Amino acid sequence: MNSTSSPTLTTWSPIPAPLERIAFKLVWPIIFINLLGTAFGFLYYLPQFSVEPFLMLPFVPDSPVATLFFALSLGLWKLGKNSIWISSIAFIGCIKLGLWTPYVLLMFFSDFSYLHPLMYHFLFWSHLAMALQAFLIFRYTTFSFAAILVGFSWHFFNDIVDYFIPLIGSPHHTWLPSEVIGGVAYHAGSAHSIAAAGAVLLTFISLVFLLISIYPLPRRL
Repeated sequence: MNSTSSPTLTTWSPIPAPLERIAFKLVWPIIFINLLGTAFGFLYYLPQFSVEPFLMLPFVPDSPVATLFFALSLGLWKLGKNSIWISSIAFIGCIKLGLWTPYVLLMFFSDFSYLHPLMYHFLFWSHLAMALQAFLIFRYTTFSFAAILVGFSWHFFNDIVDYFIPLIGSPHHTWLPSEVIGGVAYHAGSAHSIAAAGAVLLTFISLVFLLISIYPLPRRL
């Protein structure tokens, strides 16, 4: 679908229709906000970047990469150059990281007490907004199974190097406060397992949403 087409309404979305209509009137501001979020996210990850192997840097800033892909997806659609591949990566990333971050903020609430309350709430609610905005992609993208497989493969591989098999160095997931001692992350505790379980589960939940978009559940007669 190109930018002159009206967004379609063939797939379920939790976004109320009036809010969707407003969003599609504010495409460029939404893209700009996501790019600002991407820049903020990269700044947030600077301490972790300084100790990560260079080759693994693309797999470290998960949320900023997700918002970057979302901005690319929405921008390409607006320019009439929609990419189902970028949209697939963007959708899974926004759902996964948009829900994973509030999950760890709640699971390890006391560990994040060093954050100013305003920053805590900013991180919590802005990431939930990431998950919500992902469903806008359904309105201008009809996915293929191959595109879904590419998006899932990217994020599942990310889960593997983040939590299980880092390939180079130690696991590359976002540092959790309880894992960092003296500027060094230790991944042997329960926090690592809790974070990993949430990430993998959300990757598969995102996959289910995409599969349902091309293989709708049968309706009862």
